[in-house]
Amino acid sequence: MSEPVELREQLAAVPSDPGVYIYRDADDRVLYVGKAKSLRRRVLSYFVAPLTPTKGAPDDFRARAGQHPKIDDLISRLHHLETIVTATEEEALILEANLVRRHRPPFNVRLRDDKSYPYIGISLDEQFPRVYFTRERHRRDRLYFGPFSSPSKVRETLTLIGRIFPSRPCEGPEPGRSSGVPCLDFHIKRCLAPCVGYISQEDYRGLIDQIVAFLSGRYRGLEDEIEAAMRAASDARQYEQAVVLRNRLGAVRHLMERQVAAVAHLGNVDVLGVAIQGEIANVQVMQVRDGVLVDRHAFFLDVAGDEDPATVLEGFAIEYYELAMGIPSLVIVPRNVGTLTGLGQLLSTRRGAHVDVRTGRGDRERLAQLAARNAELAVDQEQRRHERNRTRRREALSELQEALGLDAPPMRIECYDISNLGESYTVASMVVFEAGAPHTAHYRHFTMRYEGGQNDFAHMQETLMRRCARLADADADVSFGSRPALIVIDGGKGQLSAALKGIDAAGIHDLTVVSLAKQREEVFVPGRSDPILLPETSAGLRLLTQIRDEAHRFALRHHRASRSRGMTRSAIDAIPGIGPVRRKALLEHFGTPDRIAQAAREDLEGVPGLPPKLAREIFEYLHQAPEVDDVPRAHVGQQG
Repeated sequence: MSEPVELREQLAAVPSDPGVYIYRDADDRVLYVGKAKSLRRRVLSYFVAPLTPTKGAPDDFRARAGQHPKIDDLISRLHHLETIVTATEEEALILEANLVRRHRPPFNVRLRDDKSYPYIGISLDEQFPRVYFTRERHRRDRLYFGPFSSPSKVRETLTLIGRIFPSRPCEGPEPGRSSGVPCLDFHIKRCLAPCVGYISQEDYRGLIDQIVAFLSGRYRGLEDEIEAAMRAASDARQYEQAVVLRNRLGAVRHLMERQVAAVAHLGNVDVLGVAIQGEIANVQVMQVRDGVLVDRHAFFLDVAGDEDPATVLEGFAIEYYELAMGIPSLVIVPRNVGTLTGLGQLLSTRRGAHVDVRTGRGDRERLAQLAARNAELAVDQEQRRHERNRTRRREALSELQEALGLDAPPMRIECYDISNLGESYTVASMVVFEAGAPHTAHYRHFTMRYEGGQNDFAHMQETLMRRCARLADADADVSFGSRPALIVIDGGKGQLSAALKGIDAAGIHDLTVVSLAKQREEVFVPGRSDPILLPETSAGLRLLTQIRDEAHRFALRHHRASRSRGMTRSAIDAIPGIGPVRRKALLEHFGTPDRIAQAAREDLEGVPGLPPKLAREIFEYLHQAPEVDDVPRAHVGQQG
């Protein structure tokens, strides 16, 4: 990339037209994307120019004082900017939405954990589809509903579906288990046992269609369909089936009666409410489908503290309706956000049909007020929770300072743990807490180089030597380059001694190191034979056990991943033509390596994207080759 024009010259040249502005850092990464009716007025609001600039020279802009710390951080990282002029503010919003989706700027309004919101998936590609919890939504041959605001919402909905529409809960592309008899779910009326032919594929697909209608909010049509099927079964003297349908109809009607009766005339609409306090914003989405208030979702967003409700709501809608699997024809917004015609155009484009975004009247306004009130309560509760956590962390750090004789509270604590299975797949973890809270971006793991067999002391020594050697490395990343105020070792005196040897070998002699033994939660410090016993109710001890448990969890996760990669290495990997993509396709289709090994030739030929010739080669190889690379065929089915 060529050297950018000086920032002050770019600021002086910003036009007054509507459009989009893009802030970039020195590495040309996008930091922030914003839209404005007047680009010049909006962009220059971040800065102050001198009252008497030098004649003939660009204005010497500087950051405006008194801005929110997040804005100060943005300006401190800003290296150059670019602007894109549009004909209208509405076009600017659409362009902003596309750029945010492409670049994922860190300073834009963002849904928390926006990449991992849960969905309900339906495996329409299987003969007897499953309805299941998932966080992925990329498979074209499957149907997804969401996003949901929390995993508990998904599980509650799945439990309700299981009671009303008993589809199969078993995993894998084929229903049932190896025993060939119905499982407990059939006996408690949570499954219709397609595995043993108690329901035909056609009838099962009809059940899935009803689940789709239920999740889509088509309650009125679903009610009529079930009632018609019940009467048809009764007329045909299929009384057992009629009773099942009668119970299902009663459950659907009971669910509808529990909703707000006053919204029956509203059709399909999303009602949005927003509240902002400091750096926290909450948006409530009240979903009305077919005149029934079906659900309420609460989403938290991280904001810079000075965004107005309209900006926050637009930023939320850009992300939420990108994730959502459906957009209603009407979206009700609070009165304090004004007109959002640009958002209406954006949602209309995504839906492929007109979407009206406006304020409500009557029952719609009542729901909007209810959504706003819920958003205010959610933000208030979140702020109180944050304050409680901050107070608890301050107390914990102060207690550790006093108990360990530190000069100051340990603002950066690192903890180390070793995880292994015998002599194989030994790994170490490094987790970091900043100001008493997990700093996951600084977590690291180590794959051990020591080859002397199972020796936790040697592994701990190696880990601390390698970590501390990076303190003096000018090219080390920010995690290894940051100096810890306290190092915690998972273990007793032996592990502590090994860690100290590793630190000394790295040439570091002024770090505070302690170990935490699990049995009695004893804290060992160098040069002292007896441990420090903190009270069980101590906030400091709770913080130490929390970071120790987090280090153990992180080490175990990496160990299991390493072991799984090693133990699932199978004969499949040695066949020419099987790379990561086709291996993944096989695993997604069959579920486990064991099922791949047991699959018939016809089943392998049915894997999407797998050529029939290659499927036949896999079948022949798995059933003829005893071993490949000294890995027994039995290992095909083992997953750490």
